Amino acid sequence: MPFFDVLLIALGLSMDAFAVSLGASARTMAPRATFRLSFHFGLFQALMPIGGWLLGSEVARLVASFAGVIAWALLTVVGGHMVYAGVRGESQGWRVDPSKGMALVMLSVATSLDAFAVGFSLAMLHSPIIYPACVIGVVTGTLSLIGVRVGRRMGQGLGRPMAIAGGVILLAIGLRMLASAK
Repeated sequence: MPFFDVLLIALGLSMDAFAVSLGASARTMAPRATFRLSFHFGLFQALMPIGGWLLGSEVARLVASFAGVIAWALLTVVGGHMVYAGVRGESQGWRVDPSKGMALVMLSVATSLDAFAVGFSLAMLHSPIIYPACVIGVVTGTLSLIGVRVGRRMGQGLGRPMAIAGGVILLAIGLRMLASAK
């Protein structure tokens, strides 16, 4: 898979973590808390596509002739959900520290479930996973760090547009996969 495609996927997947990071910045976050949040978001975003790919590799043999359509459907569902959630504008008020304990684990899982579906899609296309997973993790960790810092300076108004942009990117990649499906 070309680097540009991997980068676009990584940017699309990282937008929900970026949006959550913007919201988390409403709390006073020390540098250590900022690192914890960014590191865990990046780590989960890197591991989830591997899990999806492992499952998808087993299923890929059964559905090889429909792989492009399945990849398109998964990316359409994930991207559509991101756009819907961004338009709906869920509240991001925090009662607990989002950089600690179960709150951190749950946010890390919630923001990386879409990466599981992308890993599954990449398995359908017989694409390698380690390189894309690393890029996805690094991009997500970096954008999460930037999200906390930007959120402190500019407020939380960017979260919704970023979630919508990430969803649109995944929708466009899905359409591209559908167009190239044989």
